[in-house]
Amino acid sequence: MVEVVLVASGIVYDCDVLVVGGGIVGLSAAYAITRAAPGTRVSVLEKEPGPARHQTGRNSGVIHSGIYYRPGSLKARYAVRGATEMVKFCAEYGIAHAVTGKLIVATRREELPRLHALVQRGRENGIPVRELGAAQIAEYEPEVRGLAAIHVGTTGVCDFVGVARQLANASGAEIRYGARVVQVDRRPELGVAVRTARGDVIRARVLVNCAGLHCDEVARLTGDDPEMRIVPFRGEYYALARPELVRGLVYPVPDPAFPFLGVHLTRGIDGGVHVGPNAVPALAREGYDWGVVRPRETAGTLAWPGAWRMARQHWRYGAGELRRSVSKGAFTTAVRRLLPAVTRDDLVPSSAGVRAQAVLRDGTLVDDFLIKEGPRTVHVLNAPSPAATASLPIGREVARRALAALD
Repeated sequence: MVEVVLVASGIVYDCDVLVVGGGIVGLSAAYAITRAAPGTRVSVLEKEPGPARHQTGRNSGVIHSGIYYRPGSLKARYAVRGATEMVKFCAEYGIAHAVTGKLIVATRREELPRLHALVQRGRENGIPVRELGAAQIAEYEPEVRGLAAIHVGTTGVCDFVGVARQLANASGAEIRYGARVVQVDRRPELGVAVRTARGDVIRARVLVNCAGLHCDEVARLTGDDPEMRIVPFRGEYYALARPELVRGLVYPVPDPAFPFLGVHLTRGIDGGVHVGPNAVPALAREGYDWGVVRPRETAGTLAWPGAWRMARQHWRYGAGELRRSVSKGAFTTAVRRLLPAVTRDDLVPSSAGVRAQAVLRDGTLVDDFLIKEGPRTVHVLNAPSPAATASLPIGREVARRALAALD
């Protein structure tokens, strides 16, 4: 075990709060801690050579409105608040962003009740929503077809990697890149000592775990049982060769039984249009294509009872996602439900992302953000989309808990 060094006057701490993970959530937590308690010494350990290399830097860049999320949930509260704050943050620091609005389009009659339910949910969450008939869809998206739609005006896009870099710069925290955590010694009466793969030892009073795809592993290193496992799902995207077909953001009506939004179209801040994602099981936590296989990580997923129970519950949905993954024709068919003008040749393979989805032992996919505490530790255990949108409120909540642990 890592030994905590004692001196005559007490323990020598390298920092007060040690954040593991240099994505947007970890950097937002560091930023919030130094804002709430100036003088608090914060260090951030990130295993990659720079910030935001995984979930933060490999998503569609959407500032979500919060319309999908159960009223009163952390996702609903933080996304609604976070969308407003993210736009202000980007404007203050000159980070590329745009409030574009988006359409959620019903293409089948059985989707209409779910669309109407989203209208009510949006209103309960305080989000302005406009209901559209089939003919009105063309006001926003001339090439999109559907039976009905809703327009959500507060949705936008931004450069989340730029946001993460600004949070790192503005936090005043010490950021250590290339620092993969391999061992943690936690002593509740003293603090934590962390060893990195390079052999460095960092001692802190409190550890904050924002390790994303590896958050459950870091939690177990501290001795805490997260009572969940991360099951990685790869999100596969195409780029639209004719971006002029789409003006803004176009989404299908989501299936409430599954925490993914379906294949959608997103015009990014660079003017390009991303189409996707599929959501298929990844064979590694950073498995950005089918060729990336890490047997130890795959075995860990298969050994978790919740993974098998989840598969039994959602196998029909999963089969459809796998089919669209291996068949470009099937993917094109899914897109054409929203955008009939698209052809196979319009879809150009693009980079993929991996979602860190927390799954409980009984197979439940954790739907809300999940933050747990242990002695001298705060663990962010489920923070997939819309975590980037909600990162500023999430960071403040993590900071509140970390500072309370310091006391």
